[in-house]
Amino acid sequence: MRKSILYLLFVIMANSYGQELNLPVFTQYLADNNFVVSPTYAGIGDNLKIRVNGLTQWVGIKDAPDNQSFYADFRIADRSGIGLSLYNDKNGNTIQTGLKVSFAHHLTLDYYSKQYLSLGISYNRNNFRIDVNKFQGYNENTGVPIPSDITDDRRTSNNNFDVGALYRNKGFFVSFNANNILEKSLDEDIRVSEPNLLLNYQIYSGYTFKGPKKSGLEFEPSLYYQMFSSDKRSSTDVNFKFRKFNKYEDYYWAGISYRFLNDQFFKPLNVGPMAGFKKDVFYFGYAYQVTMNDLSGFNSGTHVITIGLDFLQGISNCPCTQSPVHY
Repeated sequence: MRKSILYLLFVIMANSYGQELNLPVFTQYLADNNFVVSPTYAGIGDNLKIRVNGLTQWVGIKDAPDNQSFYADFRIADRSGIGLSLYNDKNGNTIQTGLKVSFAHHLTLDYYSKQYLSLGISYNRNNFRIDVNKFQGYNENTGVPIPSDITDDRRTSNNNFDVGALYRNKGFFVSFNANNILEKSLDEDIRVSEPNLLLNYQIYSGYTFKGPKKSGLEFEPSLYYQMFSSDKRSSTDVNFKFRKFNKYEDYYWAGISYRFLNDQFFKPLNVGPMAGFKKDVFYFGYAYQVTMNDLSGFNSGTHVITIGLDFLQGISNCPCTQSPVHY
């Protein structure tokens, strides 16, 4: 039991240390919100798409990671789009907030074969803080808790950029992204032990198959790969989802995701179902992930809720910005 508790504490501390490297990406992008993983999706689809995500990780563990995020992207003209991301991520006594401002431009490589290329860039502003309000010291003689001698929050901010490219050919899509391409500036007297290389790479790819004619069905297997340049660790999501449309272009969907470290395919980090629907301009999605490692005995899983609105729906004159969801 003692070894399990020590392991639990180690994992939480390691997760807190790695928090500033990248915000957690679970299954938010599968809630018909690919803009989560790539700025290249800004402006593709309905003219104004808004998604709000609430994520609670490892329910049952005190001070476990908790995340709220807001995503909105909007098409400008026929071939370009802009986007905005806001987020708040708390992990124990560490708090990260920030924003991303994105721009994407979409090109038609071949009109008849429906081949499109999108290029995107994001400016990131990240704020990282250690909340000392709950810190406690201890009397060395009695072991009784006393107020900590740390009285001011530790804060830092950094600016960075993401770049990406997206290729689409009929139902096939693949995006490549390099995130945090600049090294982080560190105060040599205060933060010498932190990594300054935040660069990480992401690949998201899949294919959307249409079901039998007039069935209103779509099937979409996909992969999401991420690798951190600092220590070469990487993980992969294997996903599958389907959609069912009605004649009013409303739909519901369901799917499943399987995440693993790339050197441990048969030892998944988590596995979970997901489901959602779109009715008129309103969107709702829910995902649940079961933790499959030694933490499983200490929590009841991770929950993700997505609420969205699609406004100002209109068709662009360029098919390069038509929705990736085929009504």
